[in-house]
Amino acid sequence: MTLPPAEATRIHARILKCALELDECRAYWSRVDDTTPVTVRRAFEEYWFGARSTARVEVLLVNMRARFDAYPHALSVLRQWPGMSPDTRRLICHWHLMLADPLYRAFTGEFLPARLESGVDTVTRDVVVAWIGGQIGDAWTMATRIQGASKMLSAALTAGVVGTSRDPRPLKVPRVPDEALEYLLYMLRSVQFAGSLDANPYTASVGLTVSFLADRLRTLGSIDYRRQGNLAEWNWHFPDLGAWAAAHPAINEPGGRNNP
Repeated sequence: MTLPPAEATRIHARILKCALELDECRAYWSRVDDTTPVTVRRAFEEYWFGARSTARVEVLLVNMRARFDAYPHALSVLRQWPGMSPDTRRLICHWHLMLADPLYRAFTGEFLPARLESGVDTVTRDVVVAWIGGQIGDAWTMATRIQGASKMLSAALTAGVVGTSRDPRPLKVPRVPDEALEYLLYMLRSVQFAGSLDANPYTASVGLTVSFLADRLRTLGSIDYRRQGNLAEWNWHFPDLGAWAAAHPAINEPGGRNNP
């Protein structure tokens, strides 16, 4: 029996060399396929990531594989979605980085939402450095913690959950298109993750905690959601992410109007 893909749980330092990288993510999922092996040489010679060195291409491929190849049901949908809007692309890249990086997941899906909930609507790099130390102890040197804090804040800025690159940095709630939210929920149905579909770090990271998410779910076209007390009832219009994508006009329209 094949186990479903799962969110990463082991702390690592890949984000030190590769933050959100929106253009690189899109370049990767638009070129990778099931028939031709992806090698550093191929990606370098075909200019997948522009005029990058082979060393940089190798770093990017390691990160892209962890973020997307580990979730093949999602990657197959991303490959066929040329008309993805910029807002949706930012969020999908953000959520896949969360899947692949437990420290970034805790940062954006737990720590930052908790600050907002407590009435603190800013964050500084020093605060994030201290938070990293509390998460991993002495596993990273101070210099590495500072670099890690900078990279996580950079990724969060690109994702739209942090407002500026200067301290104090305002915390933001990004716009979440329906198609992005539906993608996330259908994708998570086939992933082992901590939490539940209506209470998890992925939705919390974009301001959709339980009560706010419930309001959004009632407006979606491909999911019926009802909640009474602690009981949630889900009615999925499609059996899986692939079927949802196959019925989604924006995904199946080559060069759609939202393609930047």
